[in-house]
Amino acid sequence: MALCAVLFLAIGVVLARFLSAENVEREDILAVLQAQARGDAPAELVLLGECAPASRCAAAVRASAASLKRSGAVKIISLKSSTNSSLTSSTGTTRVAWTVIGRLPVVQCVRVRRTGNLLSGVSVRLLTLSAPIGNEADC
Repeated sequence: MALCAVLFLAIGVVLARFLSAENVEREDILAVLQAQARGDAPAELVLLGECAPASRCAAAVRASAASLKRSGAVKIISLKSSTNSSLTSSTGTTRVAWTVIGRLPVVQCVRVRRTGNLLSGVSVRLLTLSAPIGNEADC
């Protein structure tokens, strides 16, 4: 009986680690979208791991921050991650649709890298954020 309880707890801990990575990814994406909506390109660049300040990526981030600047709270409408079921390290694209109430939705693609595994824990790092894409477009 004690062995079953220990096994149940161990599975619960592993599952909790796995599911918490989803929340981390969503929170990180929300943070970069909030910076973009504020027009704060330097904050976006800090949050994006592969977007060097002098790169073409950084120029695109600055352009998006200028064109998508809006006041109000950012709301994520939809988030579709290609790495959400990964049990080990992986890199993929997450499609995010977001809005500020009273404004039209924006759809963008976020390149995400997950590292680690179920036993050691999974960490999430955002790499790049695309310019807006069509509302029905895939990443």
